[in-house]
Amino acid sequence: MGAHRYFTHRTFKANIIIRRVLIVLFTMCGQNSLWQWVKDHRQHHKYSDTDADPHNARRGFFFSHVGWLISERHPKVLQYSKGIDMSDLEADSWIMFQNKYYFQVYAVVCVLIPCIIPIILWNEDPVKSFLVCYSARTCLSLTFTCFINSLAHTYGQRPYDKTILPRQNKFVSIFIAGEGWHNFHHAFPWDYRASELGTSFNLAANAIDFCAKMGWVYDLKTVSVQSLEKRIKKTGDNSHEKYGKQASKKLI
Repeated sequence: MGAHRYFTHRTFKANIIIRRVLIVLFTMCGQNSLWQWVKDHRQHHKYSDTDADPHNARRGFFFSHVGWLISERHPKVLQYSKGIDMSDLEADSWIMFQNKYYFQVYAVVCVLIPCIIPIILWNEDPVKSFLVCYSARTCLSLTFTCFINSLAHTYGQRPYDKTILPRQNKFVSIFIAGEGWHNFHHAFPWDYRASELGTSFNLAANAIDFCAKMGWVYDLKTVSVQSLEKRIKKTGDNSHEKYGKQASKKLI
C-alpha cells in the first residue's frame, strides 16, 4: 500500500498522517530506504525486463529473485537511473531523513525493537529472539516479496499484454497482499487495485478501500472498462475469462 501503490505509482492521495504511518511501516519491512526502493521500482517499470531494469527477469529466475541484490549493477542500470524523477519524494523531509539515516533507523526499528520485546516481556533467550524475530522474519519477508520479481515474471497468464514478461500469478497474490496480478499491474500501473479482480486476494486494496471509507485517502485511480477491454483485445494472450477466446466459445 505504501512504498508501491502510493509512493511509487501515486495511485491515490493520502492525508499527512497516513503518509507518515506508511513511511514508518515500510521502514519496519527492512527493504532499503524508501527513496531507493521507489527509485528502483520506477526504473523497473520504465525499462522493464531490459538491461536497464535493476532486476531484469531475462537474466534468469535467480537473478530476478535475489541475485540482483548481491551483484554489481549493470552499467545501463546505473546510467538510466540518473533519469528517474524523484523530485516528489525529495520534497518530503521525512523520506529524506529516513534515506540519510537508514541504517541507524533500520538497526532500531527492524532489529533492536522486535528482538528486545520478547526478551523483556517473557524472558526469551536473546539468541532465539534474534534468530526468530529478526533473521527468520526478514528472510521470509524478503523471499515472498522477491517472488513478485521472479515468479510473477515467469509463471502465469498474460491476458492484458502478451508482449511483456509480467504475468498473473495467484500464488504470489495470496502471499503478497495482492501484488501477483502482475500482468494487469504493468499494463495499468496507475490503478490502485493493481488488479482487475479488485479485492480478490488483495489485502492492500482492502486496506486502501477501508482508508477511503474513513476519509483518510481519496482520488483512487482505476482503469476504465472501455480501456481495459480495448487493451485485452489488442495485446492480450486470449486467456481473459470475459474477453478471451474461451469466453468467445462459451457465447457460441
